[in-house]
Amino acid sequence: MQATALIAEDEPLLARALAAELQRAWPDLDLLPAVGDGASAVAQALALQPDVLFFDIRMPGMSGLEAAAALAEDWPAGDKPFPQLVFVTAYDQYALEAFDRQAVDYVLKPVRAERLAQTVTRVQQRLGQRTMATEPAQTPTASAVPPPGFTPEQWTTLQAAVTLSTRAAHQTIAPARLSVLQVSVSSREGSAIRMLPVGEVLYFEAADKYVRVLTSDAEYLIRTPIKDLLPQLDPQVFWQIHRSTVVQAGAIERVTRDESGKQSLSLRGRADKLIVSRLYSHLFKAL
Repeated sequence: MQATALIAEDEPLLARALAAELQRAWPDLDLLPAVGDGASAVAQALALQPDVLFFDIRMPGMSGLEAAAALAEDWPAGDKPFPQLVFVTAYDQYALEAFDRQAVDYVLKPVRAERLAQTVTRVQQRLGQRTMATEPAQTPTASAVPPPGFTPEQWTTLQAAVTLSTRAAHQTIAPARLSVLQVSVSSREGSAIRMLPVGEVLYFEAADKYVRVLTSDAEYLIRTPIKDLLPQLDPQVFWQIHRSTVVQAGAIERVTRDESGKQSLSLRGRADKLIVSRLYSHLFKAL
């Protein structure tokens, strides 16, 4: 079976080793030039639309899981189906039980020929099934609204993997919870530092090199990236609803869903309308 594949791996030797094993296991596979970080993986996958993705879970900047989630959110509707997804990892704590459901596959480092052969067979079977069947129309559910080309099982598995990975990050880093943020404020008298209680924050939103910090009546900028901020926030209080947005759960007033299944929410004290990405739609199961 002919297909195209993209490898995202930050260690060049491992990328070449995986490519060599793939060429032996799948001679007809057309391997695109490998990339070494998550952001490049998303950009290349959107540009080239390969049939299969081999994403290393741990990469600089954006992890393989985050890259897959970002790609799922940005994948163009109505175009080529979403690629088959295979995660490559040396760390079996990253939700391998979820991957074992075979909706999303994985291979462990160092790559073993027999295990990779199993993965190749699974991927080829799924690609074959995709070409023989048309995807039935589905009513969006509360737990998942899969992107084009994603089976409900794949989508549920990716959601579970990202959730478990986030929990693992909290447990591994386990920093002291933030209670106060130091934010800069300006006035006619000059600039100053305000000690802002975290409880006053309604939501955080990534904006270029900064993160916007929104309260009911003010907005501030901080330089701490969302991914570094998240482990310092209480996950029972602050919920991630998009890769660039974290909201205070107690401030959510209303969650709505349009005819296509896309969710958005409004907060008490602000007129902003915030988009809930498909990856986090399961947080609002009542809809």
